[in-house]
Amino acid sequence: MNKIEHIGIAVKELSISIPIFEKILNTPCYKKETVAGEKVNTAFFQVGGSKIELLESSEEDGVIAKFIEKKGEGFHHIAFDVSNITSEVERMKKEGFIFLNETPKDGADNKLVCFLHPKSTNGMLIELCQEKEK
Repeated sequence: MNKIEHIGIAVKELSISIPIFEKILNTPCYKKETVAGEKVNTAFFQVGGSKIELLESSEEDGVIAKFIEKKGEGFHHIAFDVSNITSEVERMKKEGFIFLNETPKDGADNKLVCFLHPKSTNGMLIELCQEKEK
């Protein structure tokens, strides 16, 4: 693990949450992006060497909509930057961790991502991410 890449926060509406976080963090949202495969719209803020990612469901049946329905708006996941996502997944599988997806998939912000299942991380959703080659 290199660093905390970002902290994901589930929100009902980016249009409401972006201005709030711009005021809290005293910095503008630098990027908005839709990840169609995950049914999510994202907004990013740079905070020092890490980021805050706001997550809004782009569809009524999306995972973020279901999360908010169950738990409300708030902390969703923590993401760690890794140099080699494939070898990190293998290392963590040997340690007994279970993945929601063992094969890296496209995520927001030009990343390959894999998620650890909360059942194997004491209830926490953890994302591994690696910058894609440009």
